[in-house]
Amino acid sequence: MSELVFLENNFLRVGIHPRGAELQLLESKKTGKSYLWKGDAAWWGKFSPVLFPIVGSLKNNTYYYNGQAYTLPRHGFARDRFFVADRTSAATANFNLRDNADTRKVYPFSFSLDLYYQLIGDRLRLRYTVQNTGNDRSWFSIGAHPAFAIPPGGVEAPQAFSDHYLEFNVSNHLQRYKLQEGLVSSQTEEITLRNHRLYIKPTLFAEDALVLKNIPDTRITLRADLHPYGIEFDWKDFPFFGIWQPAGAPFICLEPWCGVADKVQHNQDITLKEGIQSLAAGESFVREWSVRCF
Repeated sequence: MSELVFLENNFLRVGIHPRGAELQLLESKKTGKSYLWKGDAAWWGKFSPVLFPIVGSLKNNTYYYNGQAYTLPRHGFARDRFFVADRTSAATANFNLRDNADTRKVYPFSFSLDLYYQLIGDRLRLRYTVQNTGNDRSWFSIGAHPAFAIPPGGVEAPQAFSDHYLEFNVSNHLQRYKLQEGLVSSQTEEITLRNHRLYIKPTLFAEDALVLKNIPDTRITLRADLHPYGIEFDWKDFPFFGIWQPAGAPFICLEPWCGVADKVQHNQDITLKEGIQSLAAGESFVREWSVRCF
């Protein structure tokens, strides 16, 4: 924890690690509870990685640009790179990553990626800014992968999780796009919610993450029937949304994405990839999400 950059106000205390500019601590002073997953490698060793310059898996871990093949691991490289940290106030900090000779071996575009954290009352906001710093058009995806503790503040036996649910602010039905070895298949599944509620159970994730496209919701609330604690998660202008949990794990990941894994039948041309974003030279792209703890 000593390497973390800490932000604090009257409501929250958060910690961000320069590696991946990753949120690793989210505590409420009002409830005295911790709301972020603790990053135990026995289940999953991450906390809240940024997904850049791809989201999900590439077909054969490879994409093509201008006839040349490039290899990237699942979710890209930014989550494993050290960002330059600048704490701009007690409650704000910016983390910056730029391309270099190493990144250009696997991703031939010039970029500047900023993650700006801001505490606003009992809400944490995270803003992503991608800038094309080169002379040619660039292509990328970006997404979030925060893991929230179930229940907030402690670990209980998996059977105690059955009262936890995700409450959608609009949807009563979800169309899940099934994954096949990490790629998006042509198969879908309809999920019916109960009064906008999706109860968290291991069978939901028996076939990997829930991948949703263009849902009308802009808010999901994690709640429980047996205690009053939870989180309110807001986002906008992310066309894809992932929900993931290793079956029975004491956390749930809520993942707004601008991009998605390759389709099974994709030709691997990055410029034709589903959900890919594009910037002309000098242009910027901004998205944000926020979480309120209660």
